[in-house]
Amino acid sequence: MGGPPYDCLTNPLEAVRFAFEKAMASGSHPSAFGGKDWGALDLFRHFLSEQSTLSQVPILNPQTIRLVQPNTLVRYRGMIQDMLGNEFYVGAYKDGSSWRTNKFADASQFPMCSSPDVCVWERRLLYCVPVPGQSSWTKSSCQPLLNQGMDSSSQKKEKRRRLDVEDIDMVVTDDELEIPPSAKKMREGDCSPSSEFRASIPEANFPRTCTFLEVDKDSLPCLVKIYDSPESELKLNDIFEFIGVLTFDSESEAATNNYDEVSNTFSDDELVQLPPNKFPRLHCLIHRKLAVHDFLQSSPILEVNPHIVKEIREALLRHLTAVLGDDGIAAHFVLLHLLSMVHNRVDDVAVGKLSLNLIGLSKESVSVFGTRLSNVVESLLPFTHCLPLTLESLNAASLAPKKDYQINRLRPGVLQIPEGSHLVIDETQLEVGSLNAVGVENARLLKNLTELQKVEYDFQYYKIEMAADIQLLIFSDGKSNILPADIVIPFQPSSVGSYKEVAAEALEAWRWYLATVRSLPHSIESDMQKVVEDDMVAARQADRSLGSQDFSRWLTMGRLMSSSFGETCLSMEHWQMVKEMERLRRERLK
Repeated sequence: MGGPPYDCLTNPLEAVRFAFEKAMASGSHPSAFGGKDWGALDLFRHFLSEQSTLSQVPILNPQTIRLVQPNTLVRYRGMIQDMLGNEFYVGAYKDGSSWRTNKFADASQFPMCSSPDVCVWERRLLYCVPVPGQSSWTKSSCQPLLNQGMDSSSQKKEKRRRLDVEDIDMVVTDDELEIPPSAKKMREGDCSPSSEFRASIPEANFPRTCTFLEVDKDSLPCLVKIYDSPESELKLNDIFEFIGVLTFDSESEAATNNYDEVSNTFSDDELVQLPPNKFPRLHCLIHRKLAVHDFLQSSPILEVNPHIVKEIREALLRHLTAVLGDDGIAAHFVLLHLLSMVHNRVDDVAVGKLSLNLIGLSKESVSVFGTRLSNVVESLLPFTHCLPLTLESLNAASLAPKKDYQINRLRPGVLQIPEGSHLVIDETQLEVGSLNAVGVENARLLKNLTELQKVEYDFQYYKIEMAADIQLLIFSDGKSNILPADIVIPFQPSSVGSYKEVAAEALEAWRWYLATVRSLPHSIESDMQKVVEDDMVAARQADRSLGSQDFSRWLTMGRLMSSSFGETCLSMEHWQMVKEMERLRRERLK
């Protein structure tokens, strides 16, 4: 028995058309679909159901973009940095007596001529970028996979065709196309970031100049076109793996902005100002949200075994202690900090966060211990960032994303990073001076991020608070006045000796440990809850300066301490360890 008459990997559009023609043969009409799936996605889900098959799909990055053939199946991993709204496109049209589809393509495979029988559908546009701060150890080599998308005779059938000038480029006016009232309303300027709509119809006065945002040569942004997914599934700053059809023309002359190819959309690329010779398009067939585990190169342990977890914990703690000059107390706090994450929100309280401020660091000592610790964090966590604070940088940096209405794009800021990121802030370079208006605003943004785990996005006419989940580690001489951390502890190293190089197997185990135990469920039994309450009452009676924030921090530390041992329930032993850590920390602060 022969295989299917299409190749999902090298000729995915043929599989799409095969499913479309099958649906047409069953008596369906394209208008009944409304742009929704007609069975094509099931073909690709079946094709990609085995991990060995998925591994054959090339990953799109700066190294592979010139080698992977257009109109083949590719994978792209990135963060949704901007949502560009919706665009109309000719999804289906009648060619003689046969219906054809343009879904998952930028251009029509066959001349559409002037056929009055067309179905106009919508798709969403997402501007995606490589995950900011992605550690080098998470990036696997894609070179062995390239041959899958190259040198295929079937691929040539799908290569974008250049058509003569006399072939008609479909442009539709409001009179010719029934546009939903919501689209008209938003085109007239009434739009919001959550529902911003791009009707994708050329405007006569739109500037012809190309004003797209500058892109790092080592980075590969991608315009992802979404077809069959609810809007709620894809959110700003989420990390996704998109699998779909690649369209990219590295040789087109974007400077002229005159494309001689028949497009099946009712918008020029200038409307989103992303020329196709610099920004590949990916027509998404399947997508999935990625978690930290998806960036681990291997998972040596599949089950959380408390005995094994305890061994991994002890080894990691020894390493952190050596890195921090044998300061065991600081190492314990760093470990809990690395396990912290926001797991709930009550009003403005981000439950689970544990920002850490190591004080007593000078410019000289931070160059040793700060650099060491930053390097270790980068080797353990998938998304890490370092922000040296100076008076000049505070007065000039763009920390918050800002909407630029001239190009209708969200200009990214330093703090537009995905959930689960780690941010090291070095205040040791900060000197006495005056902050300008930008500096004051940046200081406020950093304070809100530390206290509330929120970042304000500036849409010029209004601002929107976006929830964040960023681990904050601050290096400073004295207690930071800009970032009010949950934990402030004086750093007291006893040696400056070097530490041993870590074996690859140990690093993999530590990465798995940090990614796994931080998301364990947690509970406190009734008898243990009574112990905790009594201890808090006694502590409050002994020190009236203690408040709800302190007790909330203790509970967070209790959860993290239990998780660090692979336990899901707070025990007396772990609660006593938390109390002892707090006692030693407060002694250092005296």
